[in-house]
Amino acid sequence: QLPTGLYKKVLVILHDSILPYMNEPTLMIDFLTVAYGIGGAISLLALNGLFILIHQHNLEYPDFYKKLYSLLDPSIYHVKYRARFFHLFDLFLSSSHLPAYLVAAFIKRLSRLALTAPPEALLMVIPFICNLFRRHPACKVLLHRPNGPEDMSEDPYIMEEEEPSESRALESSLWEIKSLQNHYHPDVAKAAAILNQSLSEIEDDISGLLDLSAYELFDKEVKKKAVDVPLEFEQVRGLFGKKNDIFAEHFTLD
Repeated sequence: QLPTGLYKKVLVILHDSILPYMNEPTLMIDFLTVAYGIGGAISLLALNGLFILIHQHNLEYPDFYKKLYSLLDPSIYHVKYRARFFHLFDLFLSSSHLPAYLVAAFIKRLSRLALTAPPEALLMVIPFICNLFRRHPACKVLLHRPNGPEDMSEDPYIMEEEEPSESRALESSLWEIKSLQNHYHPDVAKAAAILNQSLSEIEDDISGLLDLSAYELFDKEVKKKAVDVPLEFEQVRGLFGKKNDIFAEHFTLD
């Protein structure tokens, strides 16, 4: 048993400063599988090492995607390791041989969690979801289901289900992204509206969006060139806009 802080320090450097220099990297299998099972940020950090062992050293991890699915909770849009997680998440879902029900479950869970995500995370995850649709066209039924969410009495997707195959994601509709088209941030609403159109075959490059921060979004808005927008066609005469209202007898705008 290691202290949480030490676990994090080791796992952050394990994939590039330790594993490449070991004669037998497979000795780290037990350590990484235990770390992956701890949950939270430690599980996220263990992904790098596990990815190397799975792809380069033939590690078999039958419940890998089930465990990855369970890691998707509201915190993934807020943790400081978000960029690392989504970079690896993108790699894990890059294979075109994954079953449609599995990818649909990931898309649906990401979309549901996006309802409470901050704008900087939404500007990253919406193109991420679009890329998943490009790789796995069978999942587009979530976008183009006849009679869509309007005629659904309830969403058949089971958010609490831990097994992706039992979540009924393919029977659902992507109403969550539809609702984000009315988001208060105009860039998020514009990004979500792309799903109303036919997606191009070329994937979006999300590498520059992984580290997007709230400060960068705010800074971008502040630096925009101001445009004078007319808000009132009649000059204000009294406190509430009327020339002879009763408030004008007692209050003044000067």
